Amino acid sequence: MIYTETVKIPLKDVENGNVISDRGILEIFENVATHHSDSVHDGLNEIKEKGKAWVILDWKIQVISRPKYGGVLKVNTWSRENNIQVHKIATYRDFEMYDEENNLCVIGTSKWVIMNIENGRIAYIDKELQERYKPEEKSVFDTWDIEKLQQPKESLNEIVYTVPRADVDFNSHMHNIYYLNLAYLALPEDIYELRPFNNIRISYKREIKLGDIVKCKYVSENGKYIVTIYSADESKVHSIVILE
Repeated sequence: MIYTETVKIPLKDVENGNVISDRGILEIFENVATHHSDSVHDGLNEIKEKGKAWVILDWKIQVISRPKYGGVLKVNTWSRENNIQVHKIATYRDFEMYDEENNLCVIGTSKWVIMNIENGRIAYIDKELQERYKPEEKSVFDTWDIEKLQQPKESLNEIVYTVPRADVDFNSHMHNIYYLNLAYLALPEDIYELRPFNNIRISYKREIKLGDIVKCKYVSENGKYIVTIYSADESKVHSIVILE
């Protein structure tokens, strides 16, 4: 089943040229996805009862064109059928964003797992839950899976960041969209001014919690701007963000 919502671009979600920002796109996709889950009684209000929550592992976004502030968008999202059947512990959710003239503006995909909130372990996606979403076979990208990312060995710039209260969500983890903010902080000023970026990849390796100190390392490779987010001692990789 394709779930559809109409969204008007708010002031907070625009940047240079009054066009929708990278973060604005992610926020809209995230909100529409959660509303889809709400509609099949698998949303935030059901987490306590079932003891499980959806956790995102990857974002892949491609921008075709950028609508401007105040534009009314049609956003589609759906769960993918074949991939759920193959990967019992992970599923993909795809997105399409259309402007007021019904032009396709943005496509995206994301990878999710279900986490047991008591022990932090990944749980299997049962058949009943799969069928509740009425998955589609449609994929917005030619490749079915999201490719794995490897952190670069070198870096050109780095920052150290302590996670404040403003960055965390209801479970005291850094909200997934704030990883993009961290990547922006690590970019040199001249690269930061190139935003918005038309291709965004975010891979989540390990959660970041309130008060954690992280180290963000930046490097440019083949026209891609890569930020790897490490623990303070660099023993763990929290996330890899690629912008181009």
